[in-house]
Amino acid sequence: MFAGIERAKGRFPFEIEGIDSDNGKEFINDHLLRYCRKNKITFTRNRPYRKNANCFVEQKNYSVVRRAVGYRRYDTEEELEVLNDIYALLRLYTNFFQPVMKLINKERVGSKVKKTYDRARTPFQRVLGSPFVSPQVKDALKEQYEILNPVQLKREIIRLQDKLDALARSKNNQKQEERHVNLEYILK
Repeated sequence: MFAGIERAKGRFPFEIEGIDSDNGKEFINDHLLRYCRKNKITFTRNRPYRKNANCFVEQKNYSVVRRAVGYRRYDTEEELEVLNDIYALLRLYTNFFQPVMKLINKERVGSKVKKTYDRARTPFQRVLGSPFVSPQVKDALKEQYEILNPVQLKREIIRLQDKLDALARSKNNQKQEERHVNLEYILK
């Protein structure tokens, strides 16, 4: 967890003010609480028995992560390496080239809810428009943007997705063969 948080802190164009974690014991522990207190980071968690309390994170889990790598169980070192490679490229592709709309207002009119959204912009464009991000960080992001090619990123992501799929399929085929051999032994 801490290595991931430190890595993320180095990539964010702003300071982390808070962590809103899931309720799992892998997230909620004394170590993380001490870390947050030491670094003056607000630490909150989902409300118990409220599955959708952190719906914005869950939405991104689907719209970014699950759409990219699916729902399979990836548990080998080789799969982990490919996942990390996918995530490194996906971070760039999503933040620099995928616009999103943000909800500005919800208004109930009778039984209907009227939603108003802002203009669709990429996270990169939102950071450039933020008064809370330093000009040096904005300049560094602009330099990074200039060398990125969205088509090349997408092709590489697809290549890695195919590699991950092949690894998962070969692992499943191997497990099926092992089950078949074990079943033959039992039947003898």
